[in-house]
Amino acid sequence: MRLVLALLILVAATAAKAHHAPSGFQYEAFCCNGNGENGDCQPIPSQAVRPAGGGYQIALKPGDHRLVTRPHLFLVPQSRALESPDGQFHLCLFPNEDTVRCFYAPPLNF
Repeated sequence: MRLVLALLILVAATAAKAHHAPSGFQYEAFCCNGNGENGDCQPIPSQAVRPAGGGYQIALKPGDHRLVTRPHLFLVPQSRALESPDGQFHLCLFPNEDTVRCFYAPPLNF
């Protein structure tokens, strides 16, 4: 009984951390901390992303993501990209602006 109760509390705590993208889909609980106002996941401009060597190069400047205070260049392998259900790019930075936790990309059209 204690184990079931502990699991229910863990699931509730994990679900409480995740929030929805502005388009309505829910970010993965692992990716997201906070909410839509102060969370670490949000859409980023498509101009900030370009294909590069089996993945994505993401060049962010202040204003492209609420946590970014200086220019950043991230390289994300395609194998780490999650599919974006709304056709936009989304980036989750955690525990700070220097670390990509999750990256959502629309499917590549070849």
